[in-house]
Amino acid sequence: MDFNVKKLASDAGVFFTRAVQFTEEKLGQAEKTELDPHLENLIARADCTKNWTEKILRQTEVLLQPNPSARIEEFIYDKLEKKLPSRTTNGELLGQYMLEAASDFGAETPYGSTLITVGEYQKRLGTAEREFLQTSATMFLTPLRNFLEGDWRTISKERRLLENRRLDLDICKARLKKAKQSEAKAALLSEEVDKAEHELRVAQTEFDRQAEVTRLLLEGISSTHLNHQRCLQDFAEAQATFYAQCHHYMHELQRELGRSANAVSAQHQSAACPDPVSATFASGPHSPGTAVPAASGDKPRTLAMEQTQVPITGTRKAKVLYDYDAHDSSELSLLADELITVYTVPGMDPDWLVGERGNEKGKVPVTYLELLS
Repeated sequence: MDFNVKKLASDAGVFFTRAVQFTEEKLGQAEKTELDPHLENLIARADCTKNWTEKILRQTEVLLQPNPSARIEEFIYDKLEKKLPSRTTNGELLGQYMLEAASDFGAETPYGSTLITVGEYQKRLGTAEREFLQTSATMFLTPLRNFLEGDWRTISKERRLLENRRLDLDICKARLKKAKQSEAKAALLSEEVDKAEHELRVAQTEFDRQAEVTRLLLEGISSTHLNHQRCLQDFAEAQATFYAQCHHYMHELQRELGRSANAVSAQHQSAACPDPVSATFASGPHSPGTAVPAASGDKPRTLAMEQTQVPITGTRKAKVLYDYDAHDSSELSLLADELITVYTVPGMDPDWLVGERGNEKGKVPVTYLELLS
């Protein structure tokens, strides 16, 4: 192995001298050249930027990928500069399991058809999540990593070089001071003082030049802030799009499940309850509010609900027991636990009442209501 012994010895000597100077400064035994206040403020601002960028980056990674093993895998692939294989999201995997289960239970069965409906929407949610993760990685995480691994490394390198130049300057100042003290005692030739002054001028020039380079780099932190601000806006927009998609899919899923439940309920009611009024009184007396047995697959029906099969006069308050989506403009959508006003009109189907909520009016199914006295 070929190396320059003199250069190695010289570098070791410089390192040792700087270490001595640094130690004496920490112990208060040597003077330290202070940086320009503006430069000190830039350094403090840069350190703050670096620290918070690291924290935000780490926490965003945890938010987007809670699995530590998956994060480690992504880190390794990134360091190897290889593309990470496309990973199936948990939502997509859940949807796939539901679809496979439906094929075993039978797609024509109520449970199987529901599994298919929910499974399809879970896969849509999983796909939306995967697109959100990819967008966030490109638009937000990558720029933050680029700053920490690119610009910040350059700044750190120049700052270390500035610190070395400062130590060299202070070493030269100390040497000149000792030389002048020795000259005053006539123990040192003037040539040694001239040499010390020359070394000081060179060290001062190098320090000033390095301070200017470092200052220019640190002033670029303002541009970094602007870039990160745009990245934050892109990240928030991607989040808004993702959550809007999730809300849309879940609303559609609820409507699909509601339609299926209404269809099944209507089939059971027509098959098991041809005469609700006679069925109510044929079952014997019940105390107010107690549940009346329903056909298999029906929602539980209270006595108050059964009694509404008999036409009521005037208006009454009713509590909604289940969510209901209107099928057309003549019906009124309902939300569980809300209170509405109901009444009947001559010739109206006994299974329905007219419901009012503020300025909204429409037909509502009796089986979804509990009449209040």
